[in-house]
Amino acid sequence: MIKKVIIPVAGLGTRFLPQSKVLPKEFFPLVDKPVIQYIIEEVMSSGVKQIVFVINPEKNLVSDYFKKNLKLKKLLKNKNKAHLLDELEELEKIAKSISFSYVSQKKPIGNGHAILQAKNKIGKNEPYGILFNDDIIISKIPCFLQLSKVFETYQRPIIALKKVPKEEVYHYGIVKVEKIANRFYKIKDVVEKPAVDSAPSDLAIVGRYILTPEIFDILEKIPHGKNKELLLTDAFEKMLKDQKTIYGYEIEGDWLECGDKERWLKSNLLLSLRHPEFGPKLRKYLKKIKF
Repeated sequence: MIKKVIIPVAGLGTRFLPQSKVLPKEFFPLVDKPVIQYIIEEVMSSGVKQIVFVINPEKNLVSDYFKKNLKLKKLLKNKNKAHLLDELEELEKIAKSISFSYVSQKKPIGNGHAILQAKNKIGKNEPYGILFNDDIIISKIPCFLQLSKVFETYQRPIIALKKVPKEEVYHYGIVKVEKIANRFYKIKDVVEKPAVDSAPSDLAIVGRYILTPEIFDILEKIPHGKNKELLLTDAFEKMLKDQKTIYGYEIEGDWLECGDKERWLKSNLLLSLRHPEFGPKLRKYLKKIKF
């Protein structure tokens, strides 16, 4: 199984201004925990042992969030709030079971550039995962584990896919595919935010990938594209042009998007209503208020 993943968290979060001036978007709460914790729990459940965070050197809250805080634990005990210690101990458990390391992306010039910063943390012949924190997947089998199982068989780069309504394809990276089996495809082309009438399919790219080290070599050689950014999709297009194989897997589960304020609010609402403690109370409250 895949043992290392890269999680880029160096973005400016401009779609969440002014909040993102002080709080990175990966720490925006989804119900009772931040977005980043959902991502880390997913990879932990998938057997991952090491996470490489690509950080903004001016904002690195990840290490602080998962660090032991003995002073806070003592304070909670003294104030008879020991029942809250479970939450802190859960974070400590995460920190013990997985290794964190950090690399910096000093300029926000594309997700491909962010991934390239982690090259030296990945073995020369070692496959690895990439997870973007704009996407949360709620599923019985962790999303990353679904991809890992497919990779175990085919040993080629694989991209998570999910069907979207045809009228919404212009929001996403959309793939042209050749179907191989149920939920499994060979990718023929990647089109970034196509017009509705020219989209090659209704299969959108989700922010989950398993890649091989050759991607680093490609990212180092291809030119920066639109807005002087280096993008993963440009590397995929180069691979496809060179007739290299990339697979796509249509994941099972609910895809909750958190990339802008509207999608984050919708995801928060859905998870809140599903929450075993808060859900019934919120449903009751919603019946009372007038819109």
